Amino acid sequence: MRDTGGVFGVYVHVPFCATRCGYCDFNTYTAGELGSAASPASWLEGLKRELDLGVRQLGPRPAETVFVGGGTPSMLGADGLAAVLDAVRGSFGLAPDAEVTTESNPESTSPEFFAGIRAAGYNRVSLGMQSAARHVLKVLDRVHTPGRPVEAAKEARAAGFEHVNLDVIYGTPGERVEDLQASLDAVLTAGVDHLSAYSLIVEDGTALARRVRRGELPMPDEDVLAEYYELIDAKLSAAGLTWYEVSNWAASEDARCRHNLGYWRGGDWWGAGPGAHSHAGGVRWWNVKHPAKYASLLAEGKSPEAGREVLTEDDRHLERVMLELRLAEGLPLDALDGDGLRESSAAAAEGLLDAGWLREGRAVLTDRGRLLADAVVRRLAA
Repeated sequence: MRDTGGVFGVYVHVPFCATRCGYCDFNTYTAGELGSAASPASWLEGLKRELDLGVRQLGPRPAETVFVGGGTPSMLGADGLAAVLDAVRGSFGLAPDAEVTTESNPESTSPEFFAGIRAAGYNRVSLGMQSAARHVLKVLDRVHTPGRPVEAAKEARAAGFEHVNLDVIYGTPGERVEDLQASLDAVLTAGVDHLSAYSLIVEDGTALARRVRRGELPMPDEDVLAEYYELIDAKLSAAGLTWYEVSNWAASEDARCRHNLGYWRGGDWWGAGPGAHSHAGGVRWWNVKHPAKYASLLAEGKSPEAGREVLTEDDRHLERVMLELRLAEGLPLDALDGDGLRESSAAAAEGLLDAGWLREGRAVLTDRGRLLADAVVRRLAA
């Protein structure tokens, strides 16, 4: 396995949500779905036990990044998120300059919330915005009001958060170009230093997929999605936010999400919580999904692991090409085999890879190549 610089992260999955969004297929549960089977308290006890288990398996390894995701971590409140970070500190520990991020739903935050998690040790926050258009939020079943994410971002900055991200989804059925323009304008007024923008993927089994299948909602075609992506990139670049991964833009190198960079560069991480995935030394494993089963296994002194796989050389090669090629720094050509090298030259001739960088020994996507990143990956990894 290549040297990843020894970066080690901890991901914590919070499986609780107030409502279920129609497009979401994440491992999340509402209170009505869980009933009395599980609670934040039983989940937290299980989390502490799993993190201790992680230290026994991997040994002492201070986390250089921590990312609390979900679900809706902000439903735990500032005290609950402080307890989560205390659990990481008490197990793996934190590196002195650790990046500590939590996702938050704008509707479950406040100035007091941000002050509380900042005092607890969080130094980065990611807010789900999705869109500034009310009708787009309605299609996505998002419950926050259009202006709340911007207010929340400003509250986070006032509480001392230098690094604040907003998540945007584009390509929702019914979204117009002026809706996307308004969303981007709102992002820029929020003063954030990071934006993640993802094209909507309609996952099988979701409420949104059923509506699309019935013909209630028409999905935009690929040309429209490409136009939207180019608009996002142009607007953000003009405002000083530069892409560093196909779906992520940052105002500076310090503003980049170090935790996600650890994933993209093949680092190691322990994923704690129901359904969380982990990776270390070329081995991947994942936990049982249901919070009640997760908590009960750990209460009995058992591992919550549901399965694992040892990555083959071919697996690791494919993942390296797939992940690193999406980065602005690209992929070193010595990671490619003979077929991949020939395809890289052909892709450069077609304007998908930067010819100058190719001569310097790296495969770097051009602007056009970013629009076709998945296809370029398939060619170079074949």
